[in-house]
Amino acid sequence: MLSGFTPHRRAMLHLIACLATFAVVLLTFGFSQLHPDHAGLVQVVFAVHAAETTPKILSPISIDYPENQSIFPPGITPPTFLWRDGAGTSWAIDVSFADKATPLHVQSKGARMQLGVIDPDCIADSNQPPKLTTQQAASWTWTPDAATWNAIQQHSVAQPATVTITGYRDGQVAYSQSHISLSTSKDEVGAPIFYRDVPLMPSAGSGGAVQPLAQSAIHLIHWRIRDVHKAESHTVLKDMPTCANCHSFSADGKTFGMDIDGPANDKGLYAIVPVQKHMTIQSKDMVHWNTDGAVGKVRVGFMSQVSPDGRYVLSTFAGPAVDRMIDSYYVTNFMDYRFLQVFFPTRGILEYYSRATGLRQPLPGADDPKYVQTDGVWSPDGKYIIFARAEARDPRPPGQPHATHANDPSETQIKYELYRIPFNDGKGGIAERIAGASGNGMSNNFPKVSPDGKWIVFVQCKNGQLMRPDSQLYIIPFSGGIARRMRANTSLMNSWHSFSPNGHWMVFSSKARSPYTMMYLTHLDANGNDSPAILIDNATAANRAVNLPEFVNIGTEGIDQIEVHVADGSK
Repeated sequence: MLSGFTPHRRAMLHLIACLATFAVVLLTFGFSQLHPDHAGLVQVVFAVHAAETTPKILSPISIDYPENQSIFPPGITPPTFLWRDGAGTSWAIDVSFADKATPLHVQSKGARMQLGVIDPDCIADSNQPPKLTTQQAASWTWTPDAATWNAIQQHSVAQPATVTITGYRDGQVAYSQSHISLSTSKDEVGAPIFYRDVPLMPSAGSGGAVQPLAQSAIHLIHWRIRDVHKAESHTVLKDMPTCANCHSFSADGKTFGMDIDGPANDKGLYAIVPVQKHMTIQSKDMVHWNTDGAVGKVRVGFMSQVSPDGRYVLSTFAGPAVDRMIDSYYVTNFMDYRFLQVFFPTRGILEYYSRATGLRQPLPGADDPKYVQTDGVWSPDGKYIIFARAEARDPRPPGQPHATHANDPSETQIKYELYRIPFNDGKGGIAERIAGASGNGMSNNFPKVSPDGKWIVFVQCKNGQLMRPDSQLYIIPFSGGIARRMRANTSLMNSWHSFSPNGHWMVFSSKARSPYTMMYLTHLDANGNDSPAILIDNATAANRAVNLPEFVNIGTEGIDQIEVHVADGSK
């Protein structure tokens, strides 16, 4: 019967017949009755069959965002998930819940990561449009629709949800898989975020001097406010006739202060106005720093801060022997738009301005001209000032090479330490060095105190402060202690942080995704533990930068517009 088959087919049929015989024997007499050699053959055959039906090991997918164990605020707009997968060509996203709610299943063909809208007014020869990194270009994306995201948030409060991404080929065979957990906090953000929105367009003058932004482009600076429940931000101030920079609000959300350029570009004006839905800054609202006090005649005014109750403004001024602002700051501007400026004080004392008296006075204990004392902030009760201090020095010693980039070793080297001093109704006291934010060989700066007074979050970097490529956020107890590097830190520049009024959230800026700075959220628990960074999407155009984000203790509709009726700072 087998004469018509090839030798190979006859062998195969013979093997099949033998296997059938073994199967009959096994069923009839039981496996234990077989000859040991025959039993071994059956085990091999069954093992081969089992190997063919056992699922193969799936290759891992790199889920880049959100990070595992991310915590989202309730009601925030849906995030865009990012992953990289060299095996799959289509994906299934499955979300399971610990509360036994019905799992969610979504099919996705994947879409490549995209850049946001470009502002044509912010394109210049000195910058480049944002572009995807190699990793970003290899990323696939999925953004849940509103209903799906709402379901995820509803069922991830008590316990985290698990998001599993599985990669398929031909829509049938699974080749890759990974999962993360995420949760939704019970804690509302509770306040909008006010921030400065700037173009990155350095400009070289006729003499070669570089400015971060040409005077003709000052009007492109905007101030925006963002409710994280909404898909985009609202512009409250633009087309300023003069330059403005640092801003702050009182803790009760009733008073707003902002640095405004003065005559001859001397940074000599400060605006203080009540917070209203429609705000107007007029000449009568201006404090003229350079004529109001005998001490610290030159207004250095770095990071002026309104007190929690709105009665005072704390700022850094040059000491009595310094007559030029250039002798108090190390400032270098670069044509590299990615990090276009290094800026930090090397001399200065803390002074406070009283709105009741209209006078500013040095704060005893933080007014020693042997030191630079800067970055002063208030404790929530207004009883203490936390500030950065270092030995004063010449910002540009003779013969010092000119720095060509941020963190160039040719920069003037300065490492700040954090100190605490009682305000004592303006009488000051003895400044105490804060353990964990001093004596560590790094520069510790830009402190912020949590609303409950338990924690200080500060920036740590190799040199200087604030806009540093290596800046990282650290947290310590208010009284000092072991500093912990915060989990929310990204890979590039972490700074300009601010606590929400309820203390459960913190906003900060980073360049991790783009040279055009973006802002992020992190959640803090009662023990000061923070969660991975959550991007606040669509804060501005993709070729504009977000800086100085600050929570404002007002309702989400609290500020609609700010008008500036000071056409010339000298008026």
